[in-house]
Amino acid sequence: MSDNNIELHKELKRLRNIELVLNESSIVVFTNQRGIIQHANDKFCELSQYSKEELIGSSHNIINSGYHSRDFFKEMWRTIGTGNIWRGEIKNKRKDGTYYWVNTIIVPFLDERGKPYQYVAIRHDITKLKEQEEVIKKMAYYDYLTFLPNRNWVNEWAKGQTRETLNNLTVLFLDLDSFKSINDKLGHYAGDNVLKDVAKRLKGCLDPEDFIVRQGGDEFIIFLTSVKNNKEAIVSIVERIKKQFTMPFYINNEQLFITVSIGISKSPEEAKFSTSLEVIEKAIVHADTAMYYAKKRYGNTHSFNTDEQNNQIDRYYNLVSELQNALSNNEFFIVYQPLIDLAKGKIIGVEALLRWKNEKLGFVSPMEFIPLLEELGLIYYVGNWVLQSVCKQMKEWQNKGILLERAAINVSPIQFNELNFVTDVKKTLEETRLEPQFLELEITEGTIMDINKSETTLSNLKDIGVGISIDDFGTGYSSLSYLKRLPINTLKIDKSFIDDLDSDGKLIVNTIITMGTNLNYKVLAEGIETADQLRYLKSQNCLEGQGYFFSKPVSPEEIEQYYYEHQK
Repeated sequence: MSDNNIELHKELKRLRNIELVLNESSIVVFTNQRGIIQHANDKFCELSQYSKEELIGSSHNIINSGYHSRDFFKEMWRTIGTGNIWRGEIKNKRKDGTYYWVNTIIVPFLDERGKPYQYVAIRHDITKLKEQEEVIKKMAYYDYLTFLPNRNWVNEWAKGQTRETLNNLTVLFLDLDSFKSINDKLGHYAGDNVLKDVAKRLKGCLDPEDFIVRQGGDEFIIFLTSVKNNKEAIVSIVERIKKQFTMPFYINNEQLFITVSIGISKSPEEAKFSTSLEVIEKAIVHADTAMYYAKKRYGNTHSFNTDEQNNQIDRYYNLVSELQNALSNNEFFIVYQPLIDLAKGKIIGVEALLRWKNEKLGFVSPMEFIPLLEELGLIYYVGNWVLQSVCKQMKEWQNKGILLERAAINVSPIQFNELNFVTDVKKTLEETRLEPQFLELEITEGTIMDINKSETTLSNLKDIGVGISIDDFGTGYSSLSYLKRLPINTLKIDKSFIDDLDSDGKLIVNTIITMGTNLNYKVLAEGIETADQLRYLKSQNCLEGQGYFFSKPVSPEEIEQYYYEHQK
């Protein structure tokens, strides 16, 4: 007898020894080699709702739920047909049409040739266990609020997608505009009700082949497979969605109007990625990028993803990555542009300007990296480094006999509004032993919009002895009543007005010079690039200026050279 038959006989002997137990607690069915039921115990009749008379002589198709594939049953018959024991979980259907799950062991009886002539199936009801698993699965794969699939569901769905599906996939990334204001005004319960209503409306816009996922917060992702990348069909669905948001939402009898920003991405070339999940992830990222650009256009619109958008986003993430360690890697440096006494043509001070050179990215414009420093919360640390460096440099120049009236430093609104800003300035001056009157802090008009807070900070700086200038004056919003209240030393006329002296710029420049003089402020013109500009400013009694006509921003060593050459 083969080892396999020995194992089977042991199994059968075990079953016979516990026959009474099986009859009481197990579902037992005997079939012939063709699967026709020969015997069923009471437990099986009770669970299936069929009588013994209905079961005996029938095949197991009588309880087939249609849940399992043909391949599932082919594998089961291949196993038991070769004399082996099969174990698995099967979903069956009761007589009333409801479903149940059983954990099943099928043991073949073998004849003298080793061929199965009969099978015994021992089952245990695991329906409650499977229901619990289903609840857990829903918690893991579905959003608890809207009952939409979540990103875990997408990850599982992605694994089984064909090349054809991926190549015809379009992804929409949706973000509700100004949704935070609903939570702030009406509370999160109201916000949750809005999200549930949004999910319902979005589902009504889609074809049966398409589906929607809640990304999280007020973001949704729609996967379109019905449109086959047809742009007209895509736009038709997008317009259908936007139309849903022209109708009000009602929360506690209050009428709300919400708009939506939509980013659209077609599936990228699958060949570029190793798995279907990566293709779908990339499509989601591209749709998210397009949504961001729709949002930048003040929302309530849609945007198709483009290579230019992707390049800009790649650039953004590269900048973010490299900025994290730029300060510790000593990649920042400071250049100085001379501030000139226009009447005498002599250097009276410098404006310190932050620069960044990265090994991977090269020189990066301050227009790019300074807003990112603010966004990443790094501006405080970099700003303090600039403050320390400039004060130290001014003291070194003084020790060399290079006597400048002031060094001006641009201060970010975020740094200015830090609780410890005034303390940091005072501490830096003490550490570098620089007298306060040689430091001037440049702030923008936007920084002083909160007049009460800014007035206190500026007054405290003035008490220390530090000078204050308003940078890019005239480009923002300044009230004369505000200016009169604030301890300001200098107004800097923005370069855009100097560039426009041939037309309307003269009127604005003349007004700023007159107003500043009457308020006893110094007035400095930025961006002087021509002799004509210089002559006009001198004729209007503008006393100070800076710009490429005199010098571009240069190194500390070049400032020293400039000082010696122009102080004679």
